[in-house]
Amino acid sequence: VLFLFCAALTEHKILFLSSSYQRLTDACRALLALMFPLKYSFTYVPILPAQLLEVLSTPTPFIIGVHSIFQSETQELLDVVIADLDGGTVNVPECVHISLLPEPLLQQTREALSMVLDPELEVADLAFPPSTISASSLKMQDKEIRAVFLRLFAQLLQGYRWCLHIIRIHPEPVIRFH
Repeated sequence: VLFLFCAALTEHKILFLSSSYQRLTDACRALLALMFPLKYSFTYVPILPAQLLEVLSTPTPFIIGVHSIFQSETQELLDVVIADLDGGTVNVPECVHISLLPEPLLQQTREALSMVLDPELEVADLAFPPSTISASSLKMQDKEIRAVFLRLFAQLLQGYRWCLHIIRIHPEPVIRFH
């Protein structure tokens, strides 16, 4: 998930494959939800019809879902990150380089996500673990995952004001983010 998240943030082409239309839609929507407060401004098609498969050759970034019966048509795509939802794999071509998060943030995010998704890990090394470990409900787990990624954005974008430049050429000053 973090690999796909970084690929979406760095404007790569992402293709989801699955035999379930519901899973395709959920995966595409989940990736966009994790990017909050940013908005994805490129091509977004949760379920691509078979007649439009040539769209996958576009030079612009995208997040697209395709039914797995068309997997053979996607094999010749050289610059597309392919996430097989049925097999649970992410295939990154050799010519694609995805920049991951900076190291302290990457490890913190992995640990926070593992604590949300598998709370038993938190007490696994304790000599006397508590007798009951309550797992969060799905609704609460969704909020906890969103909070992990929102905290990540807060850490990534802290100090953004140092990147603002005021240009005074125009009658009114223009603020530019660099």
